Amino acid sequence: MSEALNTCFTVSDRHAYLILAHHEFEVLAYLVAALDDSRNDIYIHYDKKLSHLPQISTQKAKLIILEKRIDVRWGDVSVVAAELLLFESAYLQGNYSYYHLLSGVDLPLYNQDYVHRFFKKREGKEFIGFSCGDQRKHIERKVQRYHLFPNHFRGENTMINFTRKGMRFLWLRMQLALGIKRNREIIFKKGTQWVSLTHNFVAYILTKKEETLHRYRNTFCADEIVVQTLCWNSPFREAIYDLQNEAEGSQRMIQWIDNQIYDWELKDFSKLISSDLLFARKFNSQSSELLNKLADHINGSK
Repeated sequence: MSEALNTCFTVSDRHAYLILAHHEFEVLAYLVAALDDSRNDIYIHYDKKLSHLPQISTQKAKLIILEKRIDVRWGDVSVVAAELLLFESAYLQGNYSYYHLLSGVDLPLYNQDYVHRFFKKREGKEFIGFSCGDQRKHIERKVQRYHLFPNHFRGENTMINFTRKGMRFLWLRMQLALGIKRNREIIFKKGTQWVSLTHNFVAYILTKKEETLHRYRNTFCADEIVVQTLCWNSPFREAIYDLQNEAEGSQRMIQWIDNQIYDWELKDFSKLISSDLLFARKFNSQSSELLNKLADHINGSK
């Protein structure tokens, strides 16, 4: 992969959709159906913790279920490892014009004719959302301190987990008091993990795969930081589509309320279909009427 950095690729007009899935498989079925287009290949990574995988098929798009599966833990570098596995799996299959990273609870807001036209007109741009405002405190806490027990940021309210949380908190306070700070040599940037990237930038990311996995061990929510930081510290910074607006930059419509992401509901239908953004997250299977209405809207969009 080392030669990829200096290689200029001739890419096709095909798109790769890379999906991280672990639950809400009814929503995943709607997502795959909306992406089922002969110009697309769809790659799905199912969390290794799943014992039974859903039966999902396509009629037009090539569907690839990754055989290698990672035990993905929220907040842990395993999220980044699963993302890199998806990028690498698609990269090794062919030269796609764009690689779209989605979760299994996302949906497009337009049909694939519209999506392909959108990216064709903006060919070469990197669609990465960057958080606005001063993110230094968030970044320092997440990736410039050492976090204990990264596989257990979320867990049941057991005595063991309470003990882990206490030890993690004390260790973070001790690092602050002693001035222990890692990764001082790099400029970090932060934003949403859901991105749409060109083939050349994906090639660049993969040259940094081992370095990335090593750098972000024992960090917290590095998936919000990895792609932004790699892009910012590379020549690809000049190709960023929009640095001022995180939603526009990533083309993802996300409902943030008090620092939490809320699921879209039926009452949000008009807001969703009036958006200029290409994708929205997140949805749940309890809102089946919303899912059906969006599917009809996507099929009827031009």
